[in-house]
Amino acid sequence: MVPTRNRPMLRILGFFICAAFIYLSFRDLWLNHKGKAKLGFVKRNGTQFVVDDKPLYVNGWNSYWFMDHAVDEHSRNLVGEMLEAGAKMGLTVCRTWAFNDGGYNALQISPGRFDERVFQALDHVIAEARKHDVRLLLSLVNNLQAYGGKTQYVKWAWQEGVGLSSSNDSFFFDPSIRNYFKNYLKVLLTRKNSVTGIEYRNDPTIFAWELINEPRCTTDVSGKTLQDWIDEMTGFIKSIDDKHLLTVGLEGFYGPNSPKGLTVNPEQWASQLGTDFVQNSNSSNIDFASVHIYPDHWFHNQTFEEKLKFVVKWMQSHIEDGLKELKKPVLFTEFGLSNQNKDYEPSQRDKFYRIIFDVVYKSAKRKKSGAGTLVWQLFMEGMETFNDDFGIVPHEQDSIYKLMIEQSCRLGKVTGRLKEQKLKELCSHRH
Repeated sequence: MVPTRNRPMLRILGFFICAAFIYLSFRDLWLNHKGKAKLGFVKRNGTQFVVDDKPLYVNGWNSYWFMDHAVDEHSRNLVGEMLEAGAKMGLTVCRTWAFNDGGYNALQISPGRFDERVFQALDHVIAEARKHDVRLLLSLVNNLQAYGGKTQYVKWAWQEGVGLSSSNDSFFFDPSIRNYFKNYLKVLLTRKNSVTGIEYRNDPTIFAWELINEPRCTTDVSGKTLQDWIDEMTGFIKSIDDKHLLTVGLEGFYGPNSPKGLTVNPEQWASQLGTDFVQNSNSSNIDFASVHIYPDHWFHNQTFEEKLKFVVKWMQSHIEDGLKELKKPVLFTEFGLSNQNKDYEPSQRDKFYRIIFDVVYKSAKRKKSGAGTLVWQLFMEGMETFNDDFGIVPHEQDSIYKLMIEQSCRLGKVTGRLKEQKLKELCSHRH
């Protein structure tokens, strides 16, 4: 038993211990919050991205799997680990899926029905990106069937008896499906993050929205159907969210009426997909153009050296379009070289990456429209089942790892961001 005369002293001591515990618990959190500069939205100034009135050239990557992995507790840590690894390489933007329509771990279970558990996983991804000073390019639907895509929307309409056609391309013209997609957009854009408390449309962690991954509408080669859809959906997005940049998600092919259809496209088939790089990117609500680079998938009878020559021509053509036709930045949002090619050697990837990085670096030095690149794709150790013939675990491929860091430093020098502490440390260690 405690003597009565000591009880007041013990109460005072207990108060101070409790106060000290609270202080120590929240001090680091407060200091981190106080020391972290307020994040500004990425904007566009002519053919450049800018943040806080300073140019930004993107050196980044794709990890489409973030939301899917964040759903399950045992794999959620991989999101933070990948973002940390990217940040340590000086990478500033990651492109990932903000959709999963139908199927396993679906965000949208059926039209207008969402799984809160999966939405909270996406909340976690955005919060983790902010924590690691990485911005996200969030893609909103897939042209391909992976993770549902436009095929799933068409199935929903067909099952509900309102679909006009069973063709996948009815995604672009069916009024019911357009309404499904608009509803999804509204729910997503106005979502209040359960971790940060910030609505997605107000969160500068999001670099930009990508309307659709690799759109194609082969049932209307003229491109009118796809263009109408792009104009309607981008207008709808901007009516809800006018803070974020917006891109289409194109592969970069020129349409049948473009003079470059014959001279720059990889082969004749590329002009028959219902898309046109210049026309689609010229839409008034599109802030920057997107292009992909996959010469080993686009050609079948070219040598590696011939493919490299094509890559330079392909990139320079689109940079020229951005500068002269569109007057907008051009971001190469996917590029990769397959390790399944019959003549593949690891050194080819080094050469391939180097050429792509050089084209963007030279464009940045001359203040042209080449705004950056996003590697397809980066993984962490132990994720082989999510890999494809392009996947890279950065630390396991030292030459690629060094190339990407070098690009971060070169672009940082161009923009004057080399003086920023993290980049300064990274680039000084490199030497």
